[in-house]
Amino acid sequence: MMRKGLVAAGAVLAVATAMATTPARADNPKLIIYVSPNPLGVNPFLIMGKTGTDAVAKKLGAKSRTYEAKDPTTRKQDVEAAVRDGADIVVVLGFEFKDMLPDIAKANPNTKFLIVDTYIPDPPPNLWESTFREWEGSYLVGAETALTSKSGKLGAVAALDIPFLHRWTDAFQDGAKAAVPGITFLPTLIVGGDNPFSDPVRAEQQAQAVIAGGADRIYAVAAGGNGGIFKAAMDAKDKGVLAIGVDTNQCPQAPGVVLDNMEKGVDAAVGLAIEGIAKGTQDHIVAYGLKEGGVGLTSLHDDVAGSKCEIAKFPDAIAKAKDLKGKIESGEIKLADPMLNPRK
Repeated sequence: MMRKGLVAAGAVLAVATAMATTPARADNPKLIIYVSPNPLGVNPFLIMGKTGTDAVAKKLGAKSRTYEAKDPTTRKQDVEAAVRDGADIVVVLGFEFKDMLPDIAKANPNTKFLIVDTYIPDPPPNLWESTFREWEGSYLVGAETALTSKSGKLGAVAALDIPFLHRWTDAFQDGAKAAVPGITFLPTLIVGGDNPFSDPVRAEQQAQAVIAGGADRIYAVAAGGNGGIFKAAMDAKDKGVLAIGVDTNQCPQAPGVVLDNMEKGVDAAVGLAIEGIAKGTQDHIVAYGLKEGGVGLTSLHDDVAGSKCEIAKFPDAIAKAKDLKGKIESGEIKLADPMLNPRK
């Protein structure tokens, strides 16, 4: 989950675009409320939002609460409830809040708002954004995956077919093709349904279809549904099937069937942003990528041997990922944001 890398980056993290507006101060927040777009459940992405909020609140001597929304209606109600309940800073996580939050922020200028993992152009002065360049890490994991595949066929299971998630699936394909030009991709299958980010049953069914199509590597982009994808891989272990996790090191969750993970430092990003908001030093829009330690792979940590990830058995693939990482960071390899032009 990149906590070490992101925290170590310290001052380097303020590398994105700063808005012209001078941030307001909230030196001594008494209450910080985190609003999750869905129940936390087993979703590591949402859990990191709570972990980061709770940790920074304790550090600042503030109280913290978590409101778990269930649908679009309750998301708006929970954000508004957080304001009414006296939150000095309201933290939301995910694109689900993108359309509603600017209006809520404008209507409540004395409350500070932080949205993580979503870009909103021209935010009001009391709204801050922390985003990630997920496509950089997905490119690296695609290269590793192609280099370790024996069938020469790769697949992916994503929660939804939306432009944002193409930052994972499209970049995964680009990195794989860069490493192994002749690699074959099966169509990305979608979980969908009423709870696409927390439905391991539907995710498992889609993973089974990918495996039936001959893929021996599956990029699991289904958040709380990834456990179902790992189960499908476990059932097909005799075929050499491995999955790739996201957000945190998910290898201990399914030992022997997770190759690597595309990690995001959500918890650390939340903490650093809230500290910056409290001090009045936070830029209104900040983006974290490989260079800042905001995204990365489990295989690039020093303790990869103890990660329980199968990638530890493929040192050449790790070396290739490290090489590509350096070239991306230096600008030798320039990657575009797939969300701006997702492929069909």
